[in-house]
Amino acid sequence: MRAPLPAAFLTTPIAHRAYHNRATRRPENSRAAIQAAIEAGYAIEIDLQLSADTIAMVFHDEDLGRLTKASGLVAQHSAADLGQIKLRDSDEGIPTLAEVLRLVAGRVPLLIEIKDQTGLMSETDGQLETATAAELAHYAGPVAVMSFNPHAIARMASLAPQIARGLTTSAYDPADWAPLPAQICADLRGIPDYDRALCSFISHEAADLAAPRVAELQAQGAAILCWTIKSAEAEAKARKYAQNITFEGYAALPPA
Repeated sequence: MRAPLPAAFLTTPIAHRAYHNRATRRPENSRAAIQAAIEAGYAIEIDLQLSADTIAMVFHDEDLGRLTKASGLVAQHSAADLGQIKLRDSDEGIPTLAEVLRLVAGRVPLLIEIKDQTGLMSETDGQLETATAAELAHYAGPVAVMSFNPHAIARMASLAPQIARGLTTSAYDPADWAPLPAQICADLRGIPDYDRALCSFISHEAADLAAPRVAELQAQGAAILCWTIKSAEAEAKARKYAQNITFEGYAALPPA
């Protein structure tokens, strides 16, 4: 079953890691950034990592150091402990996916990136995908899932076939992706798993939107999103190829 991407994902810009701005105490993937996106009417992109007790946590990095004053890996801490670890420039702890779903409550589209848990974009143990599918089982709002790791999305096709799935894709320049081996970069560059994972969209690296494979997938019916747009000028260029953008650092406008 190839679940279609809800149309709402093509009609409003998607706030990357929610509508974040640390200067106004809205760190990325925070409740404050999510609430700000809802109030502005933006769709929201969030990221998931797995806690030590197999709870889906809304956090981008596998390591805590950049975004909090704690150290170590997200996967080394329980969800309860992570909820007590304050985000930098905020009094908030790290939220669970369940908390974010209750906050969004279907008011805007929610695009969920399942972060690679393997380090090699390889077959997963399914724990993060299982936790994600369980939380989404009764969520009624517009939602879609994606990942750079195609194995994660293939698992989601089995666990939650009713939810739209996509691949986060890239030019995969090995210099940008070290230590990911060059051969894996070369394999992923061609987006070979789109049909295997029964995807309905990709979110592609903006600088590589002119790649022939992107046009080929679009001609076959794939919706084309892109990442990460940081200015109105870059947005105008991206929209020559992409149906919608994921943005940060400025106030994007809905497409005309």
